[in-house]
Amino acid sequence: MKIRRIGAAGAIVATGALVLSACATPGGSEIVEDTSVSVGWNQPFYSQNNLTSSGNATANANVIYLTSSYFFYYDGDLEIAQNEDFGSYEVVSEDPFTVEYTINEGVTWSDGTPVDAADLLLWWGAQNDQFDTAGDEDIEVDEETGEIAAGDEVYFDSSSVAMNLISQTPEISEDGLTITLVYDEPRADWEVSFNLPPIAAHALAGVALDIEDAEEGKQAVVDAFTNSDTAALAPMSEAWNNAFNYTSMPDDERLYLSSGAYVMTEYVENQYLTVTARDDYDWGPAPKVESITIRYSEDPLASVTALQNGEVDLIAPQSSVDVLATLDGIDGVTYETGAEGTYEHVDLIFNNGGPFDPATYGGDEETARMVRMAFLLTVPRDEILEKLIIPLQEDATLRNSHTVVPGSPAYDEVVENNASDLYSEVDIEQAQQLLEEAGVETPVDVRFLYGASNVRRANEYQLIAASAAQAGFNVIDEGDDAWGGRLTQTDTYDASLFGWQSTNTFALNSEANYVTGGLNNFGGYSNEDVDAWYAEMGTNTDPERETELTINIERQVNEDAFGVPIFQFPGVVAKRDVLSGVSTIPLSPTIFWNYWDWEISAEDTL
Repeated sequence: MKIRRIGAAGAIVATGALVLSACATPGGSEIVEDTSVSVGWNQPFYSQNNLTSSGNATANANVIYLTSSYFFYYDGDLEIAQNEDFGSYEVVSEDPFTVEYTINEGVTWSDGTPVDAADLLLWWGAQNDQFDTAGDEDIEVDEETGEIAAGDEVYFDSSSVAMNLISQTPEISEDGLTITLVYDEPRADWEVSFNLPPIAAHALAGVALDIEDAEEGKQAVVDAFTNSDTAALAPMSEAWNNAFNYTSMPDDERLYLSSGAYVMTEYVENQYLTVTARDDYDWGPAPKVESITIRYSEDPLASVTALQNGEVDLIAPQSSVDVLATLDGIDGVTYETGAEGTYEHVDLIFNNGGPFDPATYGGDEETARMVRMAFLLTVPRDEILEKLIIPLQEDATLRNSHTVVPGSPAYDEVVENNASDLYSEVDIEQAQQLLEEAGVETPVDVRFLYGASNVRRANEYQLIAASAAQAGFNVIDEGDDAWGGRLTQTDTYDASLFGWQSTNTFALNSEANYVTGGLNNFGGYSNEDVDAWYAEMGTNTDPERETELTINIERQVNEDAFGVPIFQFPGVVAKRDVLSGVSTIPLSPTIFWNYWDWEISAEDTL
């Protein structure tokens, strides 16, 4: 099972594939010289590689989206379309299921090196577990830096269920622009499972293997995966995991190469990051603004003040009564509210020797399940909604599905049949009874992890701790600003509170959260039936069967007392009136998705 680490993100991207850009009419620059847009965000960028579990965070995805190109995109209606100015892909065989991808000539990284199939092979190889020679017991993680060390072993801190279904090395064409993937079995979400990685193959070879020539570097990457060359793959995996993590502008441009419309040009730690339009870019949506600066502040009211003062032009802060009241009083600012694509949830740890682990009770699965159920029955979801969310969104309701977004076609049917009524309301008496039947002495210590500086989460923690105490739980405050980095350090906590943000519309988007060994399955949950249902979902094309499988999975997850969803984030997006073209979608990268439509009035240029 992979080690899974995540940075302290306000929201975490749910699985591997990014939501990709929706094209206007691509080709040709539309840049208005000396124009700039400044965006306020709550967390600084910290990794160029969002394919690792540690880099898999919204704060990184936003910047990578602005500086990357892809084969496909989600449009404003969340429909998938191809970006044919970048490349093309097609299914060339149904049996075995085979997909061919071709990058157009003329597409380059920001250092002038062509983008080609060697880069695409890196997407496959780095996320394919067959190359790892190290297991969890071989890995050391530096608690201060978060760096992973595996010695001379191979360990890529990345994994993809879809890429693991491609066991044979993909074939690269003679011109180096086409790659062919042959799946061992069909995959329903294949279209969002493969793309261009945020790391260039020649950059990885240069950093890991000291190969300066770009073409030699590309070939070294291809040869390493083709030949399963551990001597080359070990330093490559170490660099993949660690070398592309940084919190200020690197001296080495290989660490921030761009394949897209913008390239990073300035980054001051904990303050701001600027990307500037590339002069040579003509293989995708043509932006109008010359540069975009993302300014960082964890304080939502400080973001509003920055908007009021003209220091930023666009913000999407955590909504609060104070934020909305302040926005109401600002001239020249427009804002919208509504539910976001991110949802809040509580998860429990199954394998850390704590109160929810069967090993604590001599391997008794049922005793551990009863203790988990007892705790979840104390989570005051209604009180959280009423006190913290409804003041921000009057029509807000509880979310009762782990995998389906409220309002989607299958939501009502799933909720009606997924056993979510087990935790529909707080039941202290039943929780006490379960603990008594389990023969567990109270109080039961539960270490609870959440983002300490996040006011809303701190308030949620207080409500949860007070409610759980009534049933016999001693909830220990493990609030930590670096909570994301601790998610895989499950020996340090027993329950957690954070948000998931989806990256695509497929039901399989949730797979990595619940399958055995899944990249986002931090708590060690494992159920053979859930694994089998997800495996069937991976090849299923019948919408009705997909709903049935979703119900089966959620019912089992609820009966196993995995955790509970609470609410969709109440969102607010605010902008200065001088900025136009802003839109948002309920998937990562939310407000950045149509950056090419952004325009800022002449009087507000640099």
